[in-house]
Formats: sequence, structure tokens, C-alpha cells
Amino acid sequence: MKEYGILPESERNWAMMCHLSSFAGYFFPFGGIIGPLICWLAKKDESAWVYENGRKSLNFQISMLLYMILALPLCLIIVGIPILVTLAVLELVCVIIASVRAAKGERYSYPISIPFIQ
Repeated sequence: MKEYGILPESERNWAMMCHLSSFAGYFFPFGGIIGPLICWLAKKDESAWVYENGRKSLNFQISMLLYMILALPLCLIIVGIPILVTLAVLELVCVIIASVRAAKGERYSYPISIPFIQ
């Protein structure tokens, strides 16, 4: 694991925004992916901390989108509805935890995240 030492507040804020921008998905189609992507692309070359957090946020959001798409057909047999609700709650809770930890300069690894971007 890479050590970052004491992080400037601007880097911690950008890392936090990489996570919080995923809430744009509640307002715009694919905003949950586009928001973190914009934050990540804007600062990934300037900060390793922002690069790591943006990558983790994007991987998690892409994973959640995939899981939700896979759960949609299961709604026809009712089993998909609790799965979708569970995924939505998990996403909300994990994004908040990741945002707080990034703002403090602490690492956070999302559960059930597929590492699409290395």
C-alpha cells in the first residue's frame, strides 16, 4: 500500500467529491458514473490520493450499475425487488462512508466492487 503522509485539504476535498458526485445519479441518467468520472479525470494526474479515490468510486459505481441491471429481470419473480432495495441502501451507505473517510485522509475499500479500472 502506498503511503500518502499528510494530505493537503484540497486533495482531500477532491477525493471526497469523487465519491459524493456519484449522487448526481439521482438527478441525471448515468450521473452516478459521469460525476465521479469528471472529478477523477480533472485531478488524477495531479494527485495520487484523488487518483486512488476516483478509481475506487468509479469501480464501485460501475459495479452497482451492473448488479442493478442483473437484478432487474428478477423483479418479475419478485425476488429482485428486495435485491434492488438492498443494493440502493448499500450504495448510499458506502458512498457516505467513503466520502467521510476520504475527507479525513483515510483509505476505504468498497465492498462487492469489481476492479474494472486498475
